[in-house]
Amino acid sequence: MSTATPPMIPEAPAPLEIPGPVARVPSLDELYRLTEVPDRRVVFRGVDWAFYEELVDSIPEGSNIHVDYDGRDAEVMGKSRPHETFRRMLGRFVETVAEALDIPYRDAGETTWKRPEIARGLEADDCYYFLPEKIAQDDDASERGSMDVADYPNPDLAFEVDISPPQVDRAGIYAALRVTEIWRLEGDRVIIERLTPEGTYEPVEASGFLPVRAEEIRRWIIEEDLRDRSAWSRRLRAWIRRKRKKGP
Repeated sequence: MSTATPPMIPEAPAPLEIPGPVARVPSLDELYRLTEVPDRRVVFRGVDWAFYEELVDSIPEGSNIHVDYDGRDAEVMGKSRPHETFRRMLGRFVETVAEALDIPYRDAGETTWKRPEIARGLEADDCYYFLPEKIAQDDDASERGSMDVADYPNPDLAFEVDISPPQVDRAGIYAALRVTEIWRLEGDRVIIERLTPEGTYEPVEASGFLPVRAEEIRRWIIEEDLRDRSAWSRRLRAWIRRKRKKGP
């Protein structure tokens, strides 16, 4: 194992709460000012679906502003460099493992899952399809060039990089979306959670989509030397090959 000092995890900034009733959706300039402190959660309390929809639609594609809505409160956040580093490395981990083991997947990226039928919406830090029927549906919508999120199924696996703790019910949003599995990075911990039949999430030791355990994900994201991404990927593929030879 090659180790080095992991990316610096910044101190979590205190959240900023904007109590309701909120008279109007802030302008884009106001949103940029509100989110200028990286990873600070800004929460609009007691807002409706129309507020959330207007808020999301006002933010340009590719913006650094992240928005979630749990049916009562909306949260916006500007993402930091460490947040994006961990998000990208989790994605590389999933894709390298899946490809080494010939496990089909599709990357749905940072899609905003705006679902009016459940009056909730969320932008995952990254997310994936693994079920064949969802991959087929994603392929069909992509081949038609659809820009309507309603044509795409909800993801099977999503990431949460929590440098600061969420101030809205993100677990409840994921449960309403029926996302089967969540990987959460909290500080220097990696937690895998699976959706229960009761609609809640419980920690589990290993992923149901990839043959990896939470402590193994943590090793590759936190403990391994990330400075040379190509060397990191080569070491990860070699580890996967050894792991496959050994069996479960």
